[in-house]
Amino acid sequence: MARILAVDDSAAMRQMVGVTLKAAGHDVLDASDGDEALELARKFPADLVITDVNMPNMDGLSLVRALRQMPQYRLTPILVLTTEAGPEKKSEGKAAGATGWVVKPFNPERLVAAVGKCLG
Repeated sequence: MARILAVDDSAAMRQMVGVTLKAAGHDVLDASDGDEALELARKFPADLVITDVNMPNMDGLSLVRALRQMPQYRLTPILVLTTEAGPEKKSEGKAAGATGWVVKPFNPERLVAAVGKCLG
């Protein structure tokens, strides 16, 4: 079982990700934006982070960059879960330090498989 930090400004999306990952045996923490996620990440080290891109206060790519600056998150897998599917945004995500990219709406089995691959 891994501790996963799920970050999305949509409560419904956080709930869907949480239900999916909890059913797969993971412990899930959630945050509504990058600022809240950073605070949680400092207090409760996560084995993997899943973040949306477009959020208020601190967007997902800024969160990825901030996490990569923290020694404990330099090698932690970070998946971006977003409606953004353009190659330029994916390239920006990779440059920021994202491990992988999953496009919404997500398939629960695919999300669990992507998480397993990152943790495996």
